[in-house]
Amino acid sequence: MNLTLIIGPMKSGKSLEMISLFNHLQYTNIPFQVYQPIKDVRNESMWSRTGLSISCKKISSLNDILNEEARVVGIDEVHMFDEKDVGAIKELLNRDVKVFVSGLDMDYKGEMFGIVKKLMELGPKEVKFKRSVCEICKEPNAVYTSIFKDGKIIIDGVPSVVPEDGTYTYVPVCRKCFHNIRSN
Repeated sequence: MNLTLIIGPMKSGKSLEMISLFNHLQYTNIPFQVYQPIKDVRNESMWSRTGLSISCKKISSLNDILNEEARVVGIDEVHMFDEKDVGAIKELLNRDVKVFVSGLDMDYKGEMFGIVKKLMELGPKEVKFKRSVCEICKEPNAVYTSIFKDGKIIIDGVPSVVPEDGTYTYVPVCRKCFHNIRSN
């Protein structure tokens, strides 16, 4: 199986890892392509908070990948795709395409995204669980991503994927702070 998952909360270095995996391919003859969902309105390229970036193609469905001839594929922000799109990844794997996927593993409620669960069920070759620094207690063990609007935590009432367009603030938090802020 040529599937690698890079998952974790916001600000954990998922995009940085993807960029480092694909950067060297620019200097080879290996056909590759990196994709992001059209729903990701932050940037036109895959961007890391370190300032590094790599070009990518915006798509509305992972099925859009199936018409291309890449031998290595990167999919960033996978949580923004529909879980029905996992069929396209299965097809790529059947074609012996190497697939690298990154994204949040859990939504703001602490529940695994359906598409991530489906990808885990494929039995990836490697799963890299990234962690971040908790923005509340500053410990390097954040596993959740909470969202805030106007300084108040959102506990319910919005979709699992909300736009990162400035309306909401995404905050990586550890298990203890996640449960503390949700119970207050």
